[in-house]
Amino acid sequence: MAADRHTYSAPGRRVVIWRHGRTAWNLEGRFQGQSDVSLDKVGREQARKAARLLAALKPHAIVSSDLARAADTAEQLARLTDLPVALEKGLRETFAGSWQGLTDAELRERFPDEFAAWKRGEGVRRGGGETETEVADRVVPAILRALEGVPPRATLVVVSHGGSSRVAIGRMLKLPPEHWGSLGGLSNCCWSVLGEATRGWRLLEHNAGSLPEPVIGDDT
Repeated sequence: MAADRHTYSAPGRRVVIWRHGRTAWNLEGRFQGQSDVSLDKVGREQARKAARLLAALKPHAIVSSDLARAADTAEQLARLTDLPVALEKGLRETFAGSWQGLTDAELRERFPDEFAAWKRGEGVRRGGGETETEVADRVVPAILRALEGVPPRATLVVVSHGGSSRVAIGRMLKLPPEHWGSLGGLSNCCWSVLGEATRGWRLLEHNAGSLPEPVIGDDT
């Protein structure tokens, strides 16, 4: 039956890591970091549409960054599922100090060496803020704390940000930090799905905007 297609039948738990909807700063290409920027009109509509899809997964719990753009995205799913949203400071985006609020062009002009090193994939403390490994050090424990109350075969939805989501996925998949950049970024209001297996977490979907499909074949 169609209603059974999205029932999670694996013995472990499932984590949906969902990026917030669009903001005006996204549109302007500004580095947001932990600046508390709200969703714009398009972002709110993205959140409503995505929530209707994710509600079909029948999540057990929702946890979100406490920044407005993530919390407001999470609230759209909460309204459809009657679940509370647990706000978690540990899920915030990277703190980027003096980079926050600047466009790529402004960053290249003001911090040329630091910006170039970051683009090369080096572990730069952007704007005097956090490194990627420091972000993973707080985001992954926040996800694991939320998972403590999630039973087997159930789904946790984590609402976070582009950079924090990518490093969390990399850490949970046990990839070395120098390989985290191989994970493409999440588009606004898209998500990645991790499934718990006997050998650790597996990446089931990445940068998705549709419901996860069952894997049929020899690699299940």
